Amino acid sequence: MQQPTPRPARPPASLRRVPVQQRSAQRLARILDACAEVLEETGYEDLSTRAVAGRAGVPIGSVYRFFPNKRAMAEALARRNLDAYADRITARLAAPAHTPLQWRHAMDVVVDEYLAMKRTVPGFALVEFTVPAPSATRQANYEVADRLLALFAGPLGLDAADERLRTAFLVGVETADALLQLAFRTDPAGDPALVTETKLLLRSYLARYLDGADTGEG
Repeated sequence: MQQPTPRPARPPASLRRVPVQQRSAQRLARILDACAEVLEETGYEDLSTRAVAGRAGVPIGSVYRFFPNKRAMAEALARRNLDAYADRITARLAAPAHTPLQWRHAMDVVVDEYLAMKRTVPGFALVEFTVPAPSATRQANYEVADRLLALFAGPLGLDAADERLRTAFLVGVETADALLQLAFRTDPAGDPALVTETKLLLRSYLARYLDGADTGEG
């Protein structure tokens, strides 16, 4: 029996208080929007809760009501980014019920929506799905891989608990992440040649796991 791929322990939720009322939820969204804008301007090291409070137009106590420090605030932004990423992919792949999902097309969408967020979402280039941390404690790509597998499990008839598939999706995410980071180091907009190679690599690697998961080529 194949052993599960070890996953780093998930850190505790970064929110001190989960908003219940709409007004509180709107204030939290405004704080995270401001966090993204300030990140874009100053970088993570110079991010401060005071600057975010000023940008959001709220008392600094409102920021501390949700977050104990800037790291927790940035972690919440990263989690919101992951939720938004999953929503964007889902929206792009929405199709009539009689149209089967083609996995190759789905993987292209995974890359394209990441590129779109990298280019347009404030603060995303600095935080993406995690905050700066020692490599040994990073777990964002594990979460991204599991989220993508969960998204595709139903439409493609996959078992989201299959450890072999979980490992394959993790390898795909880690590889694509490394190549796309290189693409943006080479070209501020993302080197098109490297993006193309990333898509080809994902298709070639995942074919051994996903061929037969749909009814035709994407």
